[in-house]
This record gives sequence, structure tokens and C-alpha cells, in this order.
Amino acid sequence: MVKKEKGQLLPSMMKNKEKRSAVHAELKHQKKLEKRKKIKARDAAEKRALELGEEPPPRAIPRTIENTREFDETVCKPDDEELFARNDADELSSILKRERTPTILITTSRFNSTLGPAFISELLDVIPNSEYFKRGTYDLKKIVEYAKTKDFTSLIVVHTNRRKPDALLIIGLPDGPTAHFKLSKLVLRKDIKNHGNPTSHEPELVLNNFTTRLGHRIGRIIQSLFPQDPNFRGRRVVTFHNQRDFIFFRHHRYIFETKETNKATCSKTKGTKSSKGENVTQEKVIARLQECGPRFTLKLISLQHGTFDTKSGEYEWVHKPEMDTSRRRFFL
Repeated sequence: MVKKEKGQLLPSMMKNKEKRSAVHAELKHQKKLEKRKKIKARDAAEKRALELGEEPPPRAIPRTIENTREFDETVCKPDDEELFARNDADELSSILKRERTPTILITTSRFNSTLGPAFISELLDVIPNSEYFKRGTYDLKKIVEYAKTKDFTSLIVVHTNRRKPDALLIIGLPDGPTAHFKLSKLVLRKDIKNHGNPTSHEPELVLNNFTTRLGHRIGRIIQSLFPQDPNFRGRRVVTFHNQRDFIFFRHHRYIFETKETNKATCSKTKGTKSSKGENVTQEKVIARLQECGPRFTLKLISLQHGTFDTKSGEYEWVHKPEMDTSRRRFFL
């Protein structure tokens, strides 16, 4: 960092725009040079330590919002017996223990949008054993009762506003829970560059960074939407990545490509000093990810006991504006 010396003019203290820009560029250049010097000195110290057979000096861990988050006593621990007992007795245990196969009913709000059907069509491709039910003028409680009689394990309601989906409601059946999410930054498959088309195989599910008890609960709700025996031959992977209480959804498939590389080899002729070069073709398998879409972000608004009930429902957790007191306070 470039420290302010006594009598030194900072760019913010200059009124002339050209001089201010020139001084700012010079300070930026100095910071860059100092950073390069530090990196070179660190690399040289590591190289010297390896040559002497010593342990290299530990690298400094950069300070981020994630690793400086406020202390949360609800963060799950590996030896939390109460959490394991709660998992065995909750509403989702029969699905996660493979006693029931998850079957999902997907519907919309009463006033659907132009993007709604396209988004639902892609959700049907992502979630196995899912069906679409046209909402019409039916009340949501009636749809919940219908889904119970048909033995569906979950109900997903896609809410739309201003011609685009803006919320997602996941209702566990028959006894809940109900999670309400804000949906944003939706990108459909056709708008993703070099996208792939998913197969009908059951996907591998990746849940990342759900560390608190509330996050663990949300992770189990998401997990209950997918079968617990993924078909790895399909090379499909569905990811829910939690970062700063925003859940990023991505849908990929593995691509394995075989590339041929030419490697030059030298062979000496017997009785001579000359060497002869030969090209040997080698095959190398390269793995990469291809996005299948859709792509969107979820933010938890509320978590409710039982099925959806706005009047007499009991809430486990509700997000309120006064809870956002710090950038380093997270709930999932």
C-alpha cells in the first residue's frame, strides 16, 4: 500500500481533472509495482526453503467477507447429535432414506407470464419425476390437497410478476415444510452461449456451503426434490451453491474429449553420434463442463411449518429488513 507522506497531495485534493487523473494513474502504477515485488520476494523465499529442505513460509490468507463473518452459534458441527436426531424425525426423512421416491408437481401463480412456461419446461428437464399442473383459477390450498391425494412428495409454485418469474415456493407434502424464495437473474437455456441439452438420466446433486442449522434445513428441502441414487452414466450435475445467503443454481453435464498430441522423441543411430527425431502421437482425455441451463439465483424469504398457510401458519424463520445490520452476518 502506498502511504500518504506529509505534504503529499492526494488525487481527491486536486481540482484539476487532468492532474488528478495523472496522479491517480501514478499511484496505481506504484501499488502494482509493490505488489509484484512482494510476490517475487515470496516466490524466492519458497524456492530457497525448498532447496534447503525446509518448510516454506506460510502464505497470508486474504481477508474476505466470508472468512470474517460474524460468529453464529447455529453453525453445524460434525458431532451434533441433536441435529442427527432431528434429521431422523423430520418430515423429509422418508424421502432422504429412500423409503419414498420423490415425485414433484409444478404449477404457476394465477397470472402466468410469457417467460413462465419456458422456465417451467426447463425445470421439468432438471428435476426427474416432475409434472406440470395448469393453475387456472384454482386456489393454492385446493392444489395442495390434490397433490396429496395423488401422492406427490413436493409442490413447486413459480410466481410471476411483470411478465417474468420472481419467486419460488417449495411445499413439502403431506406435512411441509414450506420454503419461500425470491428468484432473480434468470437466464434460460437458449440465452446461454454454447449450451448443451440435458439427458433424462437422474442427476448428481451438489449442495455447497449450507453451514448453519437453517442452511442445513434448506439443503434437505432442496435434496428432497431429487432422487437419492444418481445415474453417473448420464454425466449430469445440478449445483446449489450458497454464498452470502444467495443460492446460485447451475446445471451442467460432463464432456470428455480425446485430443491427439504429437511428442518429438530423439533416437540415436548405432555407431554414429547423430540423432534422428521422431513424432509420437499420444491420446489425452480432457474433461470439461458444459452448461445446460437454466441459470438463476434464490434468496430465502421465509420458512414455514406445515403446508402453505398465510393466515394461521407457524413460521420457523422470516427475513426482515432490520436483520440486515451487517455485511458479515449470514443466516444459511
